[in-house]
Amino acid sequence: MASSFSRLIRFIATDGKVYYGNAILPTGISDAAKTTKANLIEGDIFSAAARVNENKVLDVKKLLAPIDPREVKTVRCLGLNYAAHAKESNMPIPQNPILFYKPVTALTGPTDPIPVPTMAQIPPEGIDYECELVVIIGKPARDVSEAQSLDYVLGYAVGNDVSHREWQIKKGGGQWSLGKGFDGWAPFGPAVVSPKLIPDPNNLRISTKVNGKTVQNSTTADMIFSVAKTISFLSQGTTLLPGDLIFTGTPQGVGMGMKPQLWLKDGDEVEVALEGVGSCTNKVVFQKAVNSKL
Repeated sequence: MASSFSRLIRFIATDGKVYYGNAILPTGISDAAKTTKANLIEGDIFSAAARVNENKVLDVKKLLAPIDPREVKTVRCLGLNYAAHAKESNMPIPQNPILFYKPVTALTGPTDPIPVPTMAQIPPEGIDYECELVVIIGKPARDVSEAQSLDYVLGYAVGNDVSHREWQIKKGGGQWSLGKGFDGWAPFGPAVVSPKLIPDPNNLRISTKVNGKTVQNSTTADMIFSVAKTISFLSQGTTLLPGDLIFTGTPQGVGMGMKPQLWLKDGDEVEVALEGVGSCTNKVVFQKAVNSKL
């Protein structure tokens, strides 16, 4: 899908208003998280009529989720889509993509906290990180071929499929979404990078750091189902809509697979990064109990 932008961001400007913009980065810098200025994007970002106004430069006060969650219809996610991750999970290589969903309320920005509700604090062990390449669909896609599928991509971001393994595996009744769908458990960003800057999404370094220590360090080339194959598969008989997100799975190195296991704790800082896109850095915050009245 042709786009006028290079790195689309959504941000709060110094006037307190929210805008879409094209990130302005210094020469040699590709991490959109480091942007402090942007050219205003005018018009519907999913329309060919959208334009970057190079005469309108705005100061970036805070980066938000690069796509307004109100414009996202569905958040699809793949499980066990990296060969080495399937091996560390002691699971067979899947024959077809393993699909689950996150609610739109899980979406949050590249610097927002990861809130852990009291339900997910019992037990406190089991909270895990997953760096993932995120695909943003730019136009309706149904029954598309693998060869054509990348033409439907608005751009790429990096995300963290935050998960609670206890609720995902043991307490979720066999459904993964409960342990992965809490509010704010899908930070993504820092920008939507145009396919013209990333012609091959399956040739990128991807990583996670916890409190500055690298725990995941891999490449999207290890995907079992490539981005093109995934989009084609998910579009068979089902329409993918503009704004839909696809979290494409995580590489090896998750906390569940560590020996000893490494679980996220209150106050931990998690950074997920994708080559050519940038990084999201989010702090884990355990929420206090709230007495609710029916």
